Amino acid sequence: MEKPVILVTGSNGQLGKELKQIADQFASFNFVFASREDLKLHHFGLVENFFAALKPQYCINCAAYTAVDKAEAEEDMAMLVNAEAVGNLAAVCKKHQTKFIHISTDYVFDGESETPYKEDDATGPINLYGQSKLLGEQLCMKEDAEAIIIRTSWVYSEFGHNFVKTMMRLMQERNELNVVSDQIGSPTYAADLAKAIMDIVSSGKWESGVYHYSNEGKISWYQFAQAIKELSESKAVIHPILTAEYPTPAKRPKFSLLNKDKIKTVFQLQIPDWKDSLQICIRRITNA
Repeated sequence: MEKPVILVTGSNGQLGKELKQIADQFASFNFVFASREDLKLHHFGLVENFFAALKPQYCINCAAYTAVDKAEAEEDMAMLVNAEAVGNLAAVCKKHQTKFIHISTDYVFDGESETPYKEDDATGPINLYGQSKLLGEQLCMKEDAEAIIIRTSWVYSEFGHNFVKTMMRLMQERNELNVVSDQIGSPTYAADLAKAIMDIVSSGKWESGVYHYSNEGKISWYQFAQAIKELSESKAVIHPILTAEYPTPAKRPKFSLLNKDKIKTVFQLQIPDWKDSLQICIRRITNA
């Protein structure tokens, strides 16, 4: 019998690369990794032909436009990648009976909550990136009601551009840093998310709908930076500042903690604590 094929789109991003790292652990599947260059997801005909030839049983969409501030000026590009392309993929997955997992974000919420966001809480993005990702979710479910959407937050890994790597670099270059202390959430180690996705796929259980996933815990960006400093043994001094003192083109949600009860219950997932995962990632970055 042929092994089921898993197509991973956006394979050059943090999550795509982490899935590539663990593919060998899931030998009962054949993985096909497609980058933005390999497959233009907004081009319906190309995607349709690709699926017809490959016949994937699963598609994990890690492709995203993630430059939050840049999105304010590049609305068309953000909408193309985060919304239109997602609708295309979902429609093709439905046609080919491919099980579709799409990755979304905490930025679909307005950040005004005081309790961790549940999957069915009202959305209300406050920046263009969030709007594009929310439209992607809506198009996904409109085109393929059997899809699974996983919202995640504050993603980092040893790959690509992210807060952890930026902080480690800045702590080597500077003696003092200012980091925002009034935005609350929980980081997500992309390696943990990749493992969770593959646990869902290999469980043989498919329950469509929206799920939340991040590492366990509740911290500010300032506390995150302090932990990075401690674990990387930096001598830099970090000062807490308010969001108002650090204006950015895109507004950021003040609170983006996600409630993960649903994904833990439905798929029996064990979710690591944020600091344990950060320790593993920093060790990997340092050893690389």
